[in-house]
Amino acid sequence: MTTKNNQKSEDKETEEKQIKAYQDDYFSKGHWLRKIWQTLLVLFGWICVFIPIIVTVLSYLGVEYHLFKPIWTYREGIFEIKFIGILLLFLFVMALVFSVSMSLIQNRKRDRLVEQWPTFNPINQKRRTTELDKFMDKRFGPEEARKNARNYRVEPEQNLETHEIKKLFDAHDIDDL
Repeated sequence: MTTKNNQKSEDKETEEKQIKAYQDDYFSKGHWLRKIWQTLLVLFGWICVFIPIIVTVLSYLGVEYHLFKPIWTYREGIFEIKFIGILLLFLFVMALVFSVSMSLIQNRKRDRLVEQWPTFNPINQKRRTTELDKFMDKRFGPEEARKNARNYRVEPEQNLETHEIKKLFDAHDIDDL
């Protein structure tokens, strides 16, 4: 009886730890000050991201295309924007060339190696499957009963040893690996 109580208390403690690890007070009921503070902080962060981008784009368009009065007109800044644009375009092209070439290489390799012939002995594979099915039925019961069981408890003596399946294959001389 004590063991079951200990088991239940350990399960309850584990569940509480998992809830605490993945719980966010922002989305739970209450905590209005936290929600307001975090929302304002996030909005301020996004403003700090977008304002410089907007100022830079408007200034660039104003200097280059005279669409409106630019906020700043430093020639060095305009030169740097053009330089960064060319650099990013070059990096994009290089990434595109790399991705396409690697895809072509992998497709050719797959066509040559994988789709030619199975990399295993299909006769031994069928024998391995049959022997493994017999072994599992003997150890854990019929397959249909295992599949239809809602909960299945494995007894300690039913656990598999480290190399037990390899030994099974070796005993029947069907180990190609």
